[in-house]
Amino acid sequence: MDKYECTVCGWIYDPEDGDPDNDIDPGVPFEDLPDDYVCPVCGASKDQFEKVE
Repeated sequence: MDKYECTVCGWIYDPEDGDPDNDIDPGVPFEDLPDDYVCPVCGASKDQFEKVE
């Protein structure tokens, strides 16, 4: 599963870790996050994340 980086603050969403601050369980791919998902650090919207190459 791919990791995604917030282009605003640099926080990385890693599907293996999930996002406990937003009640996202480990194993959830970024593509499956809700459309209203926001970065737990800066509040940036999902469309401000880019796949980490």
